[in-house]
Amino acid sequence: MASNGMDPHEALANAIILQAVKDYRMALKRVKKNPRNKEAISEALTLEKFFRSSWYSTLTSVDGEFLIQKLQEEIRQSW
Repeated sequence: MASNGMDPHEALANAIILQAVKDYRMALKRVKKNPRNKEAISEALTLEKFFRSSWYSTLTSVDGEFLIQKLQEEIRQSW
């Protein structure tokens, strides 16, 4: 077990999800700043595909669509 009492596989799954959320948030911010940024748009779309994937569903019970909507809302309301 990990030092926090969490199963190491669960800890890894959580770390993967948290990194994807962080990356998606940054991509959305870059798109908001420059809507023509093809690289940022591509990254955001790739991460959305991940959040909708069966692998994502294996890692967590958090609904991917819900997460996408919440993060988009968060970015829209910022600045």
